[in-house]
Amino acid sequence: MKAVIFDFDGTIIDTETIWFHVFKELVKEEFEIDLPLEEFAKSIGTTDEVFFQYIEIQTGMKIDPQEINQLANERFLEKRGILEIREGVKEKLDEAKDLGYKIGLASSSSREWVEGFLRQFELWDYFSVIKTSEDVDKVKPDPTLYLKALEALQVEPHEALAIEDSLNGAAAAIDAGIKCIVIPNQVTAFLNFHEKTIRSETFGDFSFKQIN
Repeated sequence: MKAVIFDFDGTIIDTETIWFHVFKELVKEEFEIDLPLEEFAKSIGTTDEVFFQYIEIQTGMKIDPQEINQLANERFLEKRGILEIREGVKEKLDEAKDLGYKIGLASSSSREWVEGFLRQFELWDYFSVIKTSEDVDKVKPDPTLYLKALEALQVEPHEALAIEDSLNGAAAAIDAGIKCIVIPNQVTAFLNFHEKTIRSETFGDFSFKQIN
């Protein structure tokens, strides 16, 4: 193995759990409907399109995604202070660095979003390649983010490992031909992942040498 490519949201920092609680509260107050975790999980690692379709189906109303996102962002910012790096992530980054692996990142989020958190938590310097939604026409589960990361890292798919937390992210990695290890978070732990993935409950439960 020559490279490891990390997902960001839900993998490095568990933003997904906060987003779930934010949207659950929001749709309850604004539309008087429940948001099951099973429905929210469909949008994890990709766009919010499926989530908004769910609201429209449940309410029978045409909604304004931009307005909902603005309300959600305001609530998210109020909770942002509780975010922290997932346990074991920095140790895994150090392990990859010590082994001489190239380290990349492939995220369906915007570069501004990703870079802001990486700099805040002093993780920016670990990554030699960062690919985000601005770099592709289609985000995960489309494999293009991973394919572009591979190209920039100058490695072949069989020489890399992807680290993910969601079904959409894992699907993208697998379709790109990359071995994928999944470390679920609070909102993805209930999911059944693709049989080709390697599931680990924590970052401390595996070493890169074991997977090589």
